Amino acid sequence: MRVAGVKALGEACIDALQRMHHAATMNAAPVLLAFMLSPATLLGAPGASVDAVRSGVVADGVTLNTAAIQRVIDALSADGGGILTFPAGRYLTGTIQLKDKVTLHLEKDAVLLGSTNSADYRNVDPFIDGTGEEMGYALIVTTGAKNAGITGPGNIDGQGKAVKAAQGSYTIRPFLVRWVNCTDIRMSDVHLVNAGAWTLNLFHCSNATLERLTIRSRGLANNDGIDADSCDTVRITDCDIDTGDDAICLKATSPRPCRNVTVSGCRLTSSCAAIKLGTESLGDFETIRISDCRIRDTRLGGIKLVSVDGSNLHDVTLSDIAMDKVTVPIMLRLGARLKTFRAGDAKRPVGTLRDVSIRNVHANGSGQIGILASGVPGHCMENLLFENIAIELGGGSKAETAKVMLPEKENSYPEVRMFGADMPAYGIYARHVRGIAFKNVKTTVINLDARPEKVFFDVEGVTPADFTPAR
Repeated sequence: MRVAGVKALGEACIDALQRMHHAATMNAAPVLLAFMLSPATLLGAPGASVDAVRSGVVADGVTLNTAAIQRVIDALSADGGGILTFPAGRYLTGTIQLKDKVTLHLEKDAVLLGSTNSADYRNVDPFIDGTGEEMGYALIVTTGAKNAGITGPGNIDGQGKAVKAAQGSYTIRPFLVRWVNCTDIRMSDVHLVNAGAWTLNLFHCSNATLERLTIRSRGLANNDGIDADSCDTVRITDCDIDTGDDAICLKATSPRPCRNVTVSGCRLTSSCAAIKLGTESLGDFETIRISDCRIRDTRLGGIKLVSVDGSNLHDVTLSDIAMDKVTVPIMLRLGARLKTFRAGDAKRPVGTLRDVSIRNVHANGSGQIGILASGVPGHCMENLLFENIAIELGGGSKAETAKVMLPEKENSYPEVRMFGADMPAYGIYARHVRGIAFKNVKTTVINLDARPEKVFFDVEGVTPADFTPAR
């Protein structure tokens, strides 16, 4: 065993003894046992499981455990890795940094509890998000690590509303979990709740598996569920996500592409979008596969595919998606905002959005419009396929709504609201598109609607040719 590991763990045990007098709910016997055992016995062989309480972490929900948890993580990583297990209890902490070959495991009724004091958080990789705010603070952050993970079935609770209430101005907005420049990472079965900002963020990561996660994060602005940013090879499966902002959002805030991403078997609900690509879109999006998802009660959109900062979005397939009470089931947008997010990154010219297939989508209780697809003048989306699509809308719009001309808004933030509340068609509006195919696509309204079903403007290569009347 390395000397660094021995020293770190020894310090953790001594620190635990010194803090016993104010750890009201802690059992003294396990701590004394931890102190009497040698560090080698406590850690065991690489890959062994270490009990957080026996290692000096206090489960009373009051004692700040940031330093104690960090010492055990550092020792585990230095000695070849292992599992840090949190038994049932409440463990208050500020920012902790996960390391190589270390997995945090939260047993049933274990809660890793975020501090409400903003001074307890660190921002190890600051950046500017799509709304112009500085972001990057996190409760759990991992940088440059390999073979690390977090598993459940316990909870990580960011106490987001309390963190906000304790600040005069809400400038330190901690993510719940953040991975930066990591490879071979895994999260499974854990419950992630009450984030101060985005819940789970991956940046410049590769070979990541996220499975059977439960996310509950409402009540604050910009509290996304899962954000994978400029990542390669990410698998998101069987997750249950309920958020105030985008549920699953793929981004590219750097020139590196977001590619080889698969999403399947997820249940999603959101005040914004359920599945979104490209809110920040400096890097490309390619080889994205999303399937077998259930979306409900989503206020702004079900599927949103966007390139507005110069990215080339292509080779994207979505299939077998069921939606209920989603305002706009499908939105595609090629724009010209052309923003950068980190110092030193160069602006790109207008990108492309092409080779997109959306199949087997069934949506009930939709509003506003079924499918909205818009490029900008001189920059058309290309080669779009919609197949086996059935969308039911409320309808009820009057004849004057059909006369609405949607603004171009070439450099605006990409959102349905940018075009206004009224749409000139109830089913499909397509603009600035070259090559668009429809196979068994049906849109229906419950209440009589005076708008046409379809409006096309500056669109070429429609298949079949008689799918839409001339405009």
